[in-house]
Amino acid sequence: MRSSKTLKRLREGGLVRCANLGNPIPPYIVHAARAGFDCIWLDLEHRAFELRELQVLMAHFRLYDIDCLLRPSTLEKTGLYRHLEDGATGLMIPHVSTAEKARQLVQAVKFPPLGDRGLDNAGFDSDYRINPDNLAFAEWANRETFLVVQIETPEAVENVEEIAAVPGVDLLFVGPGDLGLRYQIAGDTTGAKLEAAYERVAAACKAHGKAWGTPAGTPEDMKKRRDQGAQLLCNCGDFGILRDGLIAAAGMFEGLD
Repeated sequence: MRSSKTLKRLREGGLVRCANLGNPIPPYIVHAARAGFDCIWLDLEHRAFELRELQVLMAHFRLYDIDCLLRPSTLEKTGLYRHLEDGATGLMIPHVSTAEKARQLVQAVKFPPLGDRGLDNAGFDSDYRINPDNLAFAEWANRETFLVVQIETPEAVENVEEIAAVPGVDLLFVGPGDLGLRYQIAGDTTGAKLEAAYERVAAACKAHGKAWGTPAGTPEDMKKRRDQGAQLLCNCGDFGILRDGLIAAAGMFEGLD
């Protein structure tokens, strides 16, 4: 059973390098691992995957030793921990706006004494029962898999101190798209409320010994969030790479007509 690169970075106080994937492209996983990324945010919230496609991708994550941070399409308990059994290293849950919801998620994806996850110890996560000791397996799973909750609403920001205090929550992730949209609808035209939210999340995580992360698309933005204390930054995805690569390739035809 493998150890999480993401958790190792976090425990050492380092920076987790994260890429995003929204389509079933096995070579993307391979090249991200070779480029030095620690994990890939695999998005099922806004993208559709077949079960067998996911299982093929999980094999590539394991083969090339890179963490899968999976954002699921369901909050159903067995659906969540089935993703861990299939090989996901971490789960990132969107729109966690209360500490009660965070506690419910811990119950779903952590084994006792932290939570109430159901035991299998015969899936891909355990290398198909490489260790028949159920207690050792449960201890490994609680130690080497992780739960990320997304802070994406003004309500979540107001409750962030309580959310950060929940045992079993490993990392808070600010979602600037959803959170910024809601602030804009409420009249924030300058982005000031979003910036204040970053500061509040950073302070809450520091107070409770939790890590936090966010997308950051430019070197300037990455430095800014890192200086605020972010320990996980996601700076690229398959959509942007394909778009930008094709635009650049098309531009090479200019002047050849």
